[in-house]
Amino acid sequence: MAETEERHVLNQLNFPSDLRKLEPEKLEEVCAELRRYIIDVLSENPGHLGASLGTVELTVALHYVFDTPADRIVWDVGHQAYGHKILTGRREAFHTLRKYGGISGFPNPAESEYDSFIAGHASNSISAALGMSVASSLKKEENRHVIAVIGDGAMTGGLAFEGLNNASSNPNNLLIILNDNNMAIDHSVGALSQYLVDITTSQAYNKMRYDVYRGFRKLNIITDELRGSILRFNNSLKALLTKQHNLFEGFSIRYFGPVDGHDVKYLVKVLNDIKDMKGPKLLHIRTKKGKGFKPAEESATKWHAPGRFNKETGKRIIVHNLDEPQLYQDVFGHTLVELAGRDERVVGVTPAMPTGCSMIYMMKEFPERTFDVGIAEAHAVTFSAGMAKEGLIPFCNVYSSFLQRAYDQVIHDVAIQRLPLVLCLDRVGLVGEDGVTHHGVFDMAALRCIPNLTIASPLNEHALRNLMFTAYKNRNGGPFVIRYPRGKGELKDWRNEMRELPVGKGQQLAEGKDAAVLSIGSIGYEVKKALRLLEPEGFSIAHYDLIFLKPLDEALLHEVAKKYKKIVTVENGTVKGGMGSAVLEFMADNGYTPQVKRIGVPDSFIEHGSIPDLYRQCGIDGEGIARTLRTWLSGTDACI
Repeated sequence: MAETEERHVLNQLNFPSDLRKLEPEKLEEVCAELRRYIIDVLSENPGHLGASLGTVELTVALHYVFDTPADRIVWDVGHQAYGHKILTGRREAFHTLRKYGGISGFPNPAESEYDSFIAGHASNSISAALGMSVASSLKKEENRHVIAVIGDGAMTGGLAFEGLNNASSNPNNLLIILNDNNMAIDHSVGALSQYLVDITTSQAYNKMRYDVYRGFRKLNIITDELRGSILRFNNSLKALLTKQHNLFEGFSIRYFGPVDGHDVKYLVKVLNDIKDMKGPKLLHIRTKKGKGFKPAEESATKWHAPGRFNKETGKRIIVHNLDEPQLYQDVFGHTLVELAGRDERVVGVTPAMPTGCSMIYMMKEFPERTFDVGIAEAHAVTFSAGMAKEGLIPFCNVYSSFLQRAYDQVIHDVAIQRLPLVLCLDRVGLVGEDGVTHHGVFDMAALRCIPNLTIASPLNEHALRNLMFTAYKNRNGGPFVIRYPRGKGELKDWRNEMRELPVGKGQQLAEGKDAAVLSIGSIGYEVKKALRLLEPEGFSIAHYDLIFLKPLDEALLHEVAKKYKKIVTVENGTVKGGMGSAVLEFMADNGYTPQVKRIGVPDSFIEHGSIPDLYRQCGIDGEGIARTLRTWLSGTDACI
């Protein structure tokens, strides 16, 4: 069968308005073609496979029942929204997913009017959708529906519960869809459960229920406060009858479900039945990650973002040469196991990223000392702080962009008390295809102003191991932040004999007389490339690796300031407020007046693409750094 024949219905659907013209009997065929198309494209162009396969039927049902984009669908995280992108005018561009200049891997209103809200970090959908629903009420937009689609993993985030708690206290008609594919909510099976779902979602039942409620209101028998109590009683009664004890009994939100999230016709019926109900409501659906692709169904974690794979055999195409440098996260994971083996006080904490940050190695060796706390970054930091307060040595690993959600905890619960925990920030700097919501470019600017923190960034894998050992030994030095990038390192032989480094001391990597370049972290290797390109042209440039952003190596900076009239700073982070700004402050505070040129990520949000593409865009690749140095040192460019 030719590729176009395999999608003879899907290829006619350019927008949801085309989908809504179909007879309900055609929807299963649409789902089958949509699922095949996602598998076809992602087998060659890597992305997040499992979650989007699990929401195919839900996506089709939502766009069939609701008048999008006038009605708002707010997706929580974008991993489940690939089908949504294909049905909303981006089918032909889907093969450019996550590529430089292509479409984003996450919903983004800048890309499409069908993307109601940004969706890169988890747990924000209920709050955002509630705001939209309240806005519609205040603007008298009576016909607008707002739907929040949230996964069970994202429901562990505190923001989700804040949204739920507030949903019953404001006038709104919000519909929350809980996409439950692995949640520990006891659920019932059998005829009674299905009967209750059918009854409680039916339009006739709910019209009668509303008419009775309105009559009681006129007779002053029911007040708003009593209405909330009745809703909670109804939820509790359903839980008693079905032996289903869910998380939502205490909220004054109407609860429906659970229902089969892969029965598209029944989803359409239920959504049609409940969409015009007044007040906030929650529909609980059960789905399977990787639905329709057996390998992904059997191993959801491995197939979350599997890379390229053979769609016929299900074999993943993993290019992994043991003779090459290893991933930074793997170096972290193995080093943590070594430290845990030396000292039983060492514990590991991660907010739902044990595989991504490679804490799975410690989970295997020391399961009782390794904690995955779910999507709860703020809790992860404070939980670690509590253990540090009682004498343990927590290594808390959080992606840089996700630490933004725990900024208050770093200040209030960690830094003020000067607690000796180790914050390991993975995915710092530009991270590539995940794009604007995931780039870890703000952590240096955000953290360096906080008292009591030590902040360091390794040049390579040996330096990462040495910094982890230094942080482990630095029990009286307060909180220690180690930040390192995504992807492979530089060294084939990465397992060095760890040694303790002097805190706040940098190193000179190259001598020169014309100017000095100061860098921090692995971007130093791009500086090395730039200096090799410039050397044949007669430029003599010194290179220093600061290693520590805080405390700065003031002796090194005094030496550089006295010796060079031109200084260049290079960092894989925002140029506003980062390492370069710290160097400028030092020069001003100490009365030095060199010309300082800062190179880093510009003051703008950077879209998605491969890391080499993004480095080139920002001018922090070897050639870009060399070009800037050549122009500036030749006197044809003003300093910044």
